[in-house]
Amino acid sequence: MRAQTQVISADEAVAKIPSGATVACGGFVGAAHPELLTATLEEHFLEHQSPCDLTLIYAAGQGDGKTKGLNHLAHAGLVRRVVGGHWNLAPKLGKLALNNEIEAYNFPQGVISVLFREIAAKRPGLFTRVGMNTFIDPQQTGGKMNARTTEDLVERVDLGGEEWLWYKALPVDVALIRATRADKNGNLSFENEAIIGEVLPMAQAAKNHGGIVIAQVEEICDGMTDPKAVRVPGIFVDYVVVADKEHHTQTFAEDFNGDYIACQSQSDGPAPMSFSERKIIGRRALREIAQGDIVNLGIGLPESVAAVANEVGELDKFTLTVESGPIGGTPASGLSFGCSACPEAIVDQPSQFDFYDGGGLDVTVLGAVEIDPEGSVNVASFAGRFAGVGGFINISSSARRVVFCCTFRAGGLAIGVEDGKLRIKQEGQHGKFVNKISHVCFHGPTALERGQEVLYVTERAVFRLTSSGLELVELAPGIDLQTQVLDQMEFAPRIDEYHIMPGECFVG
Repeated sequence: MRAQTQVISADEAVAKIPSGATVACGGFVGAAHPELLTATLEEHFLEHQSPCDLTLIYAAGQGDGKTKGLNHLAHAGLVRRVVGGHWNLAPKLGKLALNNEIEAYNFPQGVISVLFREIAAKRPGLFTRVGMNTFIDPQQTGGKMNARTTEDLVERVDLGGEEWLWYKALPVDVALIRATRADKNGNLSFENEAIIGEVLPMAQAAKNHGGIVIAQVEEICDGMTDPKAVRVPGIFVDYVVVADKEHHTQTFAEDFNGDYIACQSQSDGPAPMSFSERKIIGRRALREIAQGDIVNLGIGLPESVAAVANEVGELDKFTLTVESGPIGGTPASGLSFGCSACPEAIVDQPSQFDFYDGGGLDVTVLGAVEIDPEGSVNVASFAGRFAGVGGFINISSSARRVVFCCTFRAGGLAIGVEDGKLRIKQEGQHGKFVNKISHVCFHGPTALERGQEVLYVTERAVFRLTSSGLELVELAPGIDLQTQVLDQMEFAPRIDEYHIMPGECFVG
């Protein structure tokens, strides 16, 4: 008979992680992140200075922007190399990278998520066009974040006469995952988890490379009554750690919300928004979503689309999805982002990205930090911080229609509406439309080659992507084209004929 999974303490578990190991960690913001394991690993390192020189690999960003999640692992010496999809929620890790204290890579979240499957199967890596002509492309930086990072983990290769990006597989030695329950054989179920993530391929990747799998759970049960409910079979699990409630909250914002796993309340949907530039942008972006569309909304300003859709009774006319796996329902925000209230289904994250990468999204609404004359967009870096791309590159390069949403300028912008006309009460300090962006996360010319329709929506003007770059197509009522648009840009957009933005966008 095979050996049963061992139930041990968190201290005992992290002590089994060898120095120099490659550690994969699961989670999405705070959902499904094994907080007890990462917190205990930090404590163990600070006390014993081991394990050390770890390579950390993860797909979605995991943290609260302060101390939780992967911030626990932000110690020089504890980690030597980090390969991550999103960095902004773990600023302590980002600081190590910016200070050149660790090797640091930023790859698309969906690429890393699917790459775990390739690693598990011992294939050479993932071949995809996701990231082509962005800063991830080896013809630019190859996803390297600092001078200390020199090894090429992604290459351009020729397959059948076409160029592809090859993201190389790397062995996984340890997988840190989380579930709700484990039985005596180590089978894991996810009853109270808001997402599934990529727990199965992570576990398989570690086991197939002779490594170990450590699972954090709420409780131990006698056995699973439904084998189909088992998301990770016990044959892949070496150690189980039972967590206290403090370290096993459903998200970093909520102890538990039943609507994330089943519709348990009569929710009224997103709360109504007060009038602001965000509401103007959300209303205008909503007009780009058609009946029956399958949609992805980015974090931040794009979330306003769901709120305004709910206000006008249109939220049920299209299907919202989240890259973490929920389909249907209403995406949560803030530190619960990645979850959805009252979802119709929750699939694993690699499967969701398979759907996205294959062109399944009708439209996506995403944020933008900087936009250049070609219509290329940066979201990876701002205000002296490196945020990373998360799922942005996968989503923006595959959706049929892409709507970028941002204020025209940032930093102190104040607006008002008088008699249906937009007034700029205080101009933003930082321009968004610049000659050169810091990181190419979306490449305008490549999007045109793919046949994508691309729109850029702000509170005072709307642009579309054309073969000659950005073209102004709409202007807000009350806005002076020269002084409040053209003079606030570092480049001149194409202007043939434009319309006035819809009046309903400016109703207080």
